[in-house]
Amino acid sequence: MDNYRLILVLSLGFVSFLLYQAWVRDYGPILEERAVSSTVEATGSAVPEGVPVEAAATDGVVDSSPSVQLDSGVVRVETDVLRVDLATRGGSLVNVWLKDYKVSPDRQDEQFQLFKAEKPNLFIAQSGLLGGAADQLPNHNAVFQASQDTYELGDRDELSVDLRWQGEDGIEVIKTYRFRRGSYEVDVSHRIVNGGDEPLAMRLYSQLQRTDYKPIEASRFVRTYTGGVYYSPEDKYKKVSFSNMKDDALNRDVNDGWIAMIQHYFMAAWIPPRDRLYTFYTNIVDGDRYIIGMYSPAFAVAPGAEEVLEESLFVGPKLQNVLASIAPGLELAVDYGWLTVLAQPIFWVLDKIHSVIGNWGWSIIVLTILIKGLFYKLSETSYRSMAGMRELAPRLQALKDRYGDDKERLNQAMMDLYRKEKINPLGGCLPILIQIPVFISLYWVLLESVELRHAPFMFWLNNLSAPDPYYVLPLLMGVSMFVQTKLNPLPPDPIQAKVMMSLPFVFTVFFAFFPAGLVLYWTVNNILSIAQQWFIMKGMKGQKAKK
Repeated sequence: MDNYRLILVLSLGFVSFLLYQAWVRDYGPILEERAVSSTVEATGSAVPEGVPVEAAATDGVVDSSPSVQLDSGVVRVETDVLRVDLATRGGSLVNVWLKDYKVSPDRQDEQFQLFKAEKPNLFIAQSGLLGGAADQLPNHNAVFQASQDTYELGDRDELSVDLRWQGEDGIEVIKTYRFRRGSYEVDVSHRIVNGGDEPLAMRLYSQLQRTDYKPIEASRFVRTYTGGVYYSPEDKYKKVSFSNMKDDALNRDVNDGWIAMIQHYFMAAWIPPRDRLYTFYTNIVDGDRYIIGMYSPAFAVAPGAEEVLEESLFVGPKLQNVLASIAPGLELAVDYGWLTVLAQPIFWVLDKIHSVIGNWGWSIIVLTILIKGLFYKLSETSYRSMAGMRELAPRLQALKDRYGDDKERLNQAMMDLYRKEKINPLGGCLPILIQIPVFISLYWVLLESVELRHAPFMFWLNNLSAPDPYYVLPLLMGVSMFVQTKLNPLPPDPIQAKVMMSLPFVFTVFFAFFPAGLVLYWTVNNILSIAQQWFIMKGMKGQKAKK
């Protein structure tokens, strides 16, 4: 197998992959609208929009009014890392700003808003109780009361916000949100007090609701996943895309799992208590609001007794070290794809380098040098084979001219020539193939890691997660790729040679829209490859001259 054929196939495959991603994002199947109304059981009970009818515990009617309402007001909560609006209707999280993350490097006064109560970028978290007769328990449409309109963490390490709901027959529910300093994890509890004369059966449900929209930072040429995910010890990390929710609703009992909605860099996740069986579900409301949620087993609160149900909600950036400490498998929301087993160690090394250097751009350069050093011997084998093939190129062309269309004799003559000159044509292929998984893993590390979001490098590069505004890095990458092409043997076929020579231009155009961190890695890798190849070729010429 000739080296140029491998390079051509890999390059064209990579470009085709990028084109396919862009096409799917812009012209893929459009989800049909699917209206899911409140479902009434034979007993006459109903559940609010988005919650499966199976979650209803007893007979009676539960309010099924629209699920996104701010008509009763909001409670503002300020911590050191979060600014949160809690709607008194349902006690839902309807607006969340992340104080340490800005909209863009040029808009440092605007905090990034992850949750939003308005379309088209609707994204909220809801929870409530189901069971009993109409209005006997509060779902996410019930109106809660708060003792004040604003809460601030201030100098404290923890802040609790109580929302109270008073029902008939002495039933009271206190929904409490507990915020901690420096944490994006919020503890949520429901304290149910049964002041009536009858046992009260119910279920707790929690869900995330959002519309399908392209995050503001999404690139046209770099596709990242936005949608639902869940984790279970059996299935591990599973995606539930918006199209999956339409075609096959999730309905699964899970122990020690969690459900989430994720997007590029950020996520929200409901995490139930450990060792408790919850049912995970998905649903669609009004054709454009997608829901992933969970509900608990049915339980009862005796007359004169009370019950406290605990769970947690994570709303924030996908910081791997933080996620791993919250729940099993939560760090997998940093989606490195099928090469996670390689990508996670690569990120660990990159993070350690950054802890010493303090600059993500230079950390990428150092990591690229380390990876290049790790594969130095493999690359040396490849470049020596390429150099040998380059020297044989005129003689191979002469063989092709001599034997013409006689493929059998041509192949035999080429193998005899390789054997005589002690050159293995596969020598340049196998080392490259071995390195490809590592390079793809690093690609996803640089693309998915929120730590690199808006990370400055030097000079005009103030955001490694965005394209180079002046296209300097893509041009340097194109030049380095052109030099590499000139160092490698071109195919004797004129058409194939033209295709090879056009690849640097094609890649330059594509990389102009890639995040600068990815282009920086690719450029440095090309420069190191050129230096290594030149050094090896110079040494081979010196050895040949001595002989």
